[in-house]
Amino acid sequence: MGSQLLSTVERREVLPVSYIRPESDRPRLAEVTTDSNVPLIDLASPDKQRVIAEIGLACRTYGFFQVINHGIEGELLEKMMAVGLQFFRLPPEEKEKLYSDEPSKKIRLSTSFNVRKETVHNWRDYLRLHCHPLEEFLPEWPTNPESFKEIVSEYCREVRQLGLRLLGMISLSLGLEEDYIEKALGEQEQHMAVNYYPQCPEPELTYGLPKHTDPNALTVLLQDPSVAGLQVLKDGGRWIAVNPRPNAFVINLGDQLQALSNGAYKSVWHRAVVNAAQERMSVASFLCPCSSAVISPAAGLVRDGDAPVYRSYTYDEYYNKFWSRNLDQEHCLELFRSAQQLE
Repeated sequence: MGSQLLSTVERREVLPVSYIRPESDRPRLAEVTTDSNVPLIDLASPDKQRVIAEIGLACRTYGFFQVINHGIEGELLEKMMAVGLQFFRLPPEEKEKLYSDEPSKKIRLSTSFNVRKETVHNWRDYLRLHCHPLEEFLPEWPTNPESFKEIVSEYCREVRQLGLRLLGMISLSLGLEEDYIEKALGEQEQHMAVNYYPQCPEPELTYGLPKHTDPNALTVLLQDPSVAGLQVLKDGGRWIAVNPRPNAFVINLGDQLQALSNGAYKSVWHRAVVNAAQERMSVASFLCPCSSAVISPAAGLVRDGDAPVYRSYTYDEYYNKFWSRNLDQEHCLELFRSAQQLE
């Protein structure tokens, strides 16, 4: 029911019990730090080898990086954020048309993460859209706001090209052919989550999204330019805030790149926290292997005589396993370690 949506309810003064995390699983916001060394990569640099080396270092040490001068106009990023916010401010009866809590539905408006399974909810509404092939899914997209389809489809095209370009650089940084990862992933699907995090009366008791990794290959995240919320887990269990930068994207490595790299690169644990003073938006675009793609560590990254870290599996198998679990359980990739690694 669309009545579950946070964006249809007047601002609350007290956090409902169904959103309150156990004391052992709260964000402890006072302990979160910033990191001045968060990788920031200028894609317009003429020194391409340096850019590739910087990407490789970021993938090994952080599992994510930010990119600037990426070729997507700032005006389009502003329009994407604005039309997303307009959507969440539509009347309840308009949003009700798109509401669903069925995870397999490719166009849906929902809340939290997986309300059918979870025991504690997350302070988030989101619009999930499949985006490729665009002509297949566009007719089912929202028609309100009026400019929604035009703006979001242009954004999706641009982000897809950026994502494929980055996959080529990540391939090269691993010492593989530039098109290795793109070929390994097959005809990649693309979908997006337009996330809305309302003002929260008690942000220290809940999450927008709890700790998780992304099950896909690569995530291109557009952050709200004025409200922070993304945090990533560094070695040693320390959470760091990734503050938004104007016209920058955050690039998260997903689980499939950790597998393809034989564990050399890491899929970053991250979470979204919420804010008592301001609502927040973000737009996450996911590049995903095609369902039938067989994922396994690249042969060139497995040393002679060693067992690969992960066994071969189809992306469909992985994705179904991911959705059958709670978001913040152990890393799903642990279930796909090769038999030799488990001995």
